[in-house]
Amino acid sequence: MAEARRRLIVGISGASGAVYGVRLLQALRAVPGVSTHAVVSRAGWLTLRHELDMGQGEVAALAHTLHAHDDVGASIASGSFGAQAMVVAPCSMRTLSAVAHGLGDNLLTRAADVMLKERRRLVLMVRESPLHLVHLRNMVTVTEMGAIVCPPVPAFYQRPSSLDEVVSHTVARTLDLLEVPHAPVPRWSGLPEANNATE
Repeated sequence: MAEARRRLIVGISGASGAVYGVRLLQALRAVPGVSTHAVVSRAGWLTLRHELDMGQGEVAALAHTLHAHDDVGASIASGSFGAQAMVVAPCSMRTLSAVAHGLGDNLLTRAADVMLKERRRLVLMVRESPLHLVHLRNMVTVTEMGAIVCPPVPAFYQRPSSLDEVVSHTVARTLDLLEVPHAPVPRWSGLPEANNATE
């Protein structure tokens, strides 16, 4: 009998920051025992092409399964499929709004709704600035339903020297939220003067 694999869903919506979804797929591809299911919204494909020059073939090569965004009959549209967690990276305000209001109008938002109804981990890497009141209220709503709102905010205390390091740190923090082991990245251990202080 084949060993059970942990099923994780990566959604990519149309907000800027498609690199986060791509880098998550790359990282998860290297984790033994993990099977990834990717779904990209229509606007997400536009962003992937514009920001990374990536099309369907390149994304399909990173995921174990790439689902069409309008295939609402796909495996990940049902809680019985047993996907353990999902991350939407990046998560547009349109997608956030759909999730907040239970509008499963495409496979990405339906899969997110499944995570909520099954009480499984859903991480939304919301990407917008500035935020108006409806954005904030939608974030409160999904948080109250059990999702984790995780904006891709740079950690400057790590003194990143490149954009790649900024992305890597955010991806690592997101993998922590998904409880997925990953290559070590620098973690906060306190200010040097605090570590050397004596009582």
